[in-house]
Amino acid sequence: MRALEHATSITLPDQRVAVCGDWHGSVGWARIISRVLPRLAPDVTTLLHLGDWWMPSTEVDEVFADTDIDRIFVTLGNHEQWDEITPLLEAHPGAAVRISKLIWLLPRPARLSIGGRSVLSLGGAASVDRQSRIEGLTWFPDEAVTDSHVADAIAGGPADLILTHESPAGTPVRPVREILRTNPHGFPKAALDASAASRARVAEVWDAVRPELLAHGHLHAPGGGKTEDGRRVASMGREAQEGNLGILDMQTLRMATPSLAVIRGMADQWEDDYLVREKRAKGAAEALHSGVLDGLSQSPAALQDAQDYVDGRRTLDELIEDVVRRHTRRPEGDAKDAS
Repeated sequence: MRALEHATSITLPDQRVAVCGDWHGSVGWARIISRVLPRLAPDVTTLLHLGDWWMPSTEVDEVFADTDIDRIFVTLGNHEQWDEITPLLEAHPGAAVRISKLIWLLPRPARLSIGGRSVLSLGGAASVDRQSRIEGLTWFPDEAVTDSHVADAIAGGPADLILTHESPAGTPVRPVREILRTNPHGFPKAALDASAASRARVAEVWDAVRPELLAHGHLHAPGGGKTEDGRRVASMGREAQEGNLGILDMQTLRMATPSLAVIRGMADQWEDDYLVREKRAKGAAEALHSGVLDGLSQSPAALQDAQDYVDGRRTLDELIEDVVRRHTRRPEGDAKDAS
């Protein structure tokens, strides 16, 4: 992992952005998102990711190559390649670092301006599954949200939107509160205490900065809620879960979250359309090649007809009808009118 570019100031004109929760290295899920985004939100060019990213950069670039997404900003989570990320960020203090054509890793904290809105990113979280991991290999102390991160985030002043991986303490999101109350995975007390301390730090920033909206991942508990004073929290799901993808309007700070069924259905339709297109392309290529073998040259009109067929703009029947119309002549001497 190396820095291709770094920036201490990020200002984007985007009126809408995509927001995603944890992907946990799933290229397959990223591919599904890349297929549905152009249909759901063709105007969106920026994706904001809320951590537990650890995606292979080259493959992500390839997955989104045929979309309009031209930048992905990552608010780092707890399960990340911190042994590589920390030296990279420390070499460029306070700067976002681009590590591939599309991917930018955000520092802790980071300030951005998107669509005229002020945005604060504060990555990191406590790993409640730390006891099953190996320090320095699958778990890193660098995951923690520190007192220094909190102080720097607060010093930057108010923000309209906060992007975090960790949930704030005192969240209004019912599914998150339920998970914290019941501890369904049976995590030990020490892990729960570390999680509570981490959430308290995020809440300290949340209370000081007072955004209209805070969006986070980490808990895999999709849902939303509003505090008594009107602040909203969006908890995003993980890959292949409800609520992993949201389309955020930067003017209203309202987020639309398409259902998992819609996302999968649109991805399946994309697959079907792709296979149909491939079949058409193969047929058109074979037809044109046969003409070349017969000593015929391909006219511009023939190439355009083939492309129209492959793209689905015209059916085969329509093309045949047009060819007949263009190339069929009445026999000489036929009367134009039967009278």
